[in-house]
Amino acid sequence: MTNHFDVIIIGGGNAGFGVSAVASEANKSIAFIEEWDFGGTCPNRGCTPKKVLVAAGHALHEIEVASEHGITVGEPRLDWGKLIQRSQDMIGFIPGAMQGVAEKRGTVFKGSAKFTGKNSIEINGTEITGDNIVIATGSITRPLSIPGSELMITSNEVLLETEQPKEVVFIGGGVIAMEFSHVYARAGTTVTILEAMPQLLPRIDADAVAAIAGESERIGINLKTGVTVNAVVKDGDQCIVRYQHEGKDHEISADRVINGTGRIANVASLNLAAADVKHDGIRIDTNEYLQSVSNPHIWVAGDALVTSAQLSPLATYEGRIVGNNIVNGPKQIPDYSVVPNAVYTVPALASVGLSEAEAKNQGFDVEVTQSDMTTWFSGKSYAETVAWSKILIDKATDKIVGAHIVGHSGEELIHIFALAMKFNITASQLKESPFAFPTFSSDVKNLF
Repeated sequence: MTNHFDVIIIGGGNAGFGVSAVASEANKSIAFIEEWDFGGTCPNRGCTPKKVLVAAGHALHEIEVASEHGITVGEPRLDWGKLIQRSQDMIGFIPGAMQGVAEKRGTVFKGSAKFTGKNSIEINGTEITGDNIVIATGSITRPLSIPGSELMITSNEVLLETEQPKEVVFIGGGVIAMEFSHVYARAGTTVTILEAMPQLLPRIDADAVAAIAGESERIGINLKTGVTVNAVVKDGDQCIVRYQHEGKDHEISADRVINGTGRIANVASLNLAAADVKHDGIRIDTNEYLQSVSNPHIWVAGDALVTSAQLSPLATYEGRIVGNNIVNGPKQIPDYSVVPNAVYTVPALASVGLSEAEAKNQGFDVEVTQSDMTTWFSGKSYAETVAWSKILIDKATDKIVGAHIVGHSGEELIHIFALAMKFNITASQLKESPFAFPTFSSDVKNLF
């Protein structure tokens, strides 16, 4: 077996497979290194199994509003164990299938990778070298220095535990906390979210966050921002979270305390110093081509690249860019100007482009239109409990620069705005386009 490859890919997730698709088509010799399961976080421990839980949350929500349609339904009861088993059954084939693809494209090594030189890697005592090495190691849960943090669980455990907790506390009010809290709360779990920042989901438009926060409180989630968590302590089968809020000390008890502070690049164990890779412990310094600034043999893509959003489609996109830059030379630069994304609460919060604050900070003179669609025919037809939007239009060009939707099938509608932004369709042109009626899509032209 050869120990030298054209391309070594560390990580068997979306970014790594994006690289390998291009490199394989160019007949490059490829080494794949994967420490855990092929497929990476999203299909195995993230967005795919999580969406099964979110679907159950939607079903519970439909039962909640059934009486608005004249339907009488008994008190629902979610079998949490069956739900978790369903999610695991649906994803069980993924690691093997993805490893099969990797084996068709190259040589697979299972284990932890460590750099031993500028273009050399060691895996379980075997050293291999490569003309190009791609760091596509994904992300891990952000560690916390709070006393008692070892008592917390992460989203990994949430997706595996078959017993539904009675009370949970999320430390951090990011995407993970918001998404799982909506499933838990609708299933009957008492949920509290403790966020250090003044706003939940701090990177998202403030008014959009306020809209989903209102729905979160409506279903019983206890939201607290501006919180300082001092410690987590064990008390029998419970955990007690001690925190400060608005100048006062508080305690709250829960079956589970969950780290919801987000994720960071999974690069700490790679021994980057041996490869002369410039970094700050988490962030690897790269140029515009996603290439290490200090070692041109090294490339970075996916969640390991902290300069872009941690989104599965972006990981694939960046992986293909790296693959093209390896095969054809560094020519391609990623474009992040139009990236639709969604927070899968129930209902979802979807965004693309700039928040209102970002637009104004960048000098845009924007027309801002906010809409509450709960009183619209479409909103009332489906008894929507929250249906809200904010659309930002540049007055100088009539182009959409930002769109934010909560409910109203926003996770689907957001792509209409994304396509308009990407292909320079003006707001006026979008208004002139016919849509099937009555649909949520037909409401798009009335949102601005």
